[in-house]
Amino acid sequence: MNTRSHAATLLDMADLLRPNAIRAAAALQLADHLAHGPLTAQTLAERTGANPVMLTKLLRYLDELGLLRRDDEDAFTLTELGEPLRRDSRQSLGQFLSAEGLFGRADLGLVGLLHTVRTGESSYAAAFGREYWDDINGDPAFAEALDKEGPTRIAFDADLIVDAYDWSGVRRVVDVGGNNGTLLMELLVRHPHLTGAVLDLPGVSKIAARRVAEAGLSDRGEAVAGSFFDPLPTGADVYLLSGVLADWSDERAVEILGRCGEAAGQEGKVLLAEINLDMESSGQSAAATDLWVSATVPTPSRTVGRLKELGAAAGLTLTWEGPGTHIRSLLEFGAGGARA
Repeated sequence: MNTRSHAATLLDMADLLRPNAIRAAAALQLADHLAHGPLTAQTLAERTGANPVMLTKLLRYLDELGLLRRDDEDAFTLTELGEPLRRDSRQSLGQFLSAEGLFGRADLGLVGLLHTVRTGESSYAAAFGREYWDDINGDPAFAEALDKEGPTRIAFDADLIVDAYDWSGVRRVVDVGGNNGTLLMELLVRHPHLTGAVLDLPGVSKIAARRVAEAGLSDRGEAVAGSFFDPLPTGADVYLLSGVLADWSDERAVEILGRCGEAAGQEGKVLLAEINLDMESSGQSAAATDLWVSATVPTPSRTVGRLKELGAAAGLTLTWEGPGTHIRSLLEFGAGGARA
């Protein structure tokens, strides 16, 4: 391959127009509008609320990419390649790729990658002025994305929380930063004596409340709107933090642990079930994931030893260390001595 070919390859690899055009098409749901037949740019502009001139330019480019096909009447038809952008497609990528979606928003933050490489700080904050979860959880515009893209099954070895911890003596658990309630619901189903609550910001807690009700668990579960940087509801036996601290700096992580400790008091416990992503040991194929995660959230991987240090910095005492996996650790903290 000659130097000119290498240059062409690099230009293609570094292209930003193509991915952003596809994500714009996904956000506008062009594939869904074209699902039943060809439409003109003017009609699509009316249905999507887009600028007609700029939408026409986008449609022509999508035609060049092969996602759409333009006919002699200047109407556009969805191609087989573009089918996965339909929201009702069996293997739909429409919501996932949307520039306004949960994951699409994170990907757009990668424009600040240079900032991450230079400073170690998240590129998302550099691009948008706020950390990822501050932005997503704090903006009602993303509530729909959170609802559609949030997990419906526990993941990242979260079974460890449900099975390896002794829940027999626990009456009530608060899943702090529990997102849409998936983990709490699993705990309530698997341990019928438990009652509990998800605590998260208002937009997320509304989703969790609805999902808990739809699961028929409203008699034992609820969702509470709040921030884990503010005082938390007291009276629970266990304050659970599952995969939360990885999204925050050491300083903020200590704040979160401290709030949980305050709410737990002398009798309660703080159960830290943190995700520990060790990408380096996963081989070269994990390099892209490692870079993406590190650029999106401030501290995606901490050692168990470091988590213990953060607990101590928050004024907590390690009372139990559970079994761990290569993905997740399980640590219990309290204000008293070690558990017998």
